[in-house]
Order: sequence, then structure tokens, then C-alpha cells
Amino acid sequence: MLEKVVQLLEQIVNDRTVPRNIRKGCEECINLLKNENEAKDIRINSVISILDEVTNDPNIPMYTRTQIWNIVSILESLQE
Repeated sequence: MLEKVVQLLEQIVNDRTVPRNIRKGCEECINLLKNENEAKDIRINSVISILDEVTNDPNIPMYTRTQIWNIVSILESLQE
């Protein structure tokens, strides 16, 4: 399931209409999710935290905010 989340984040990173700082935050999330040295729960919590900050950016397009909220819901379901 983490692979699907990475794919969704990569779509945002590759979307040139999304501001650079938001794409950078998504790239950071991808790197965190791929880091096998950390525990899965810690990685998920870190990514949710970063994505929460990203969605508070006033420059984020509405459709990107919706995509990120969907990603966060997937991650939250993986936590339980």
C-alpha cells in the first residue's frame, strides 16, 4: 500500500502547475517512505506531519490539496 502512496506523491511532484515548495515537500515524503531503516509507523507519522504542513500553504491548488488529503487518509488507515 505504501507503493501506491509513493505513486500518488510522484504524480504531484511531476505536476508542474504545483508550486515548487509543495513538490519539494512531496519529494521529502517519498524519500521518507522509501527509507527502510526507520520503523513503518515513524515514517507514516512523519509523512502525515509534512503533508499537513503542505496543505496549509495558501498557494496550493485545490485539486492538489484534495489529492494530499486522500493520501493522508490512506496513510492513517495504514497506521491502525
